[in-house]
Amino acid sequence: MRSTLRALPLDTATRHHAHAFHQIVITLCGTARFEIEGLGGRLDAYAGCIVPANCEHYYSGDAHNRQLILDLPPEAPALCGEHRELAALFDAPRFFTLDSALRHYMAFVESELGRTLPPGSDSLRDDRLAVAFLGALMSRLGPGIQQMPPRLNLASIRRYIERHLAEPLRVADLARLACLSEAHFSTRFRRQTGLSPWQYVRRERLEAARQMILQSALPLTDIALHTGFASQSTLSHAFRRRFGVSPRTLRGQNNVLPDPCVTS
Repeated sequence: MRSTLRALPLDTATRHHAHAFHQIVITLCGTARFEIEGLGGRLDAYAGCIVPANCEHYYSGDAHNRQLILDLPPEAPALCGEHRELAALFDAPRFFTLDSALRHYMAFVESELGRTLPPGSDSLRDDRLAVAFLGALMSRLGPGIQQMPPRLNLASIRRYIERHLAEPLRVADLARLACLSEAHFSTRFRRQTGLSPWQYVRRERLEAARQMILQSALPLTDIALHTGFASQSTLSHAFRRRFGVSPRTLRGQNNVLPDPCVTS
């Protein structure tokens, strides 16, 4: 299966899904919002995000947005064979901003997409364009660690996460606490905890939600908002995958009733 490049606007209404292929989304104009497995970010012009396969994500755009979307099946030529090291870009969700050189490359890609090709003339065009972009992105975001602090201060990071659970959290926010780049922070964090930053944040969100369900009568919609989930259904889906039971069922098992004056 090959890579696919396309340019189009996102719906202004918030949508969500997950898919079996990796994806990169780059905002060409306007703004967009993405939440990927609990990590959120706003994409202004020439900002982008990496969506690994099977990660549930919510997204929307403003009325004038236009996005360049790159779909990459794990077996695409751009991620296999001599290019297999590029698959490391999709180890975890990530937000990034394009520098001047990559902005020029995006303009070139747009012009290529605007060309009408004779049928069958270049079936690998999108993969060739993808390889050049992914290689350049890897050189900017990849590891290349020279020096790192002995250990991350996980207690400080956890306190920050707890204080900001209701807000969109980005890897960049956590990396800033450790005075590291996103790439260095992510690598160090995984080595120290066995989890990527977004997996850790998601675990903390779900544990906080579980405690609220067990210890309070807050409506589930409020608990979702307090713990950084876009909606009650998003919380329920993630909660069931993590704990094997829905929030409503857990609450019923523990006889915690929501406030009758507020609907959940």
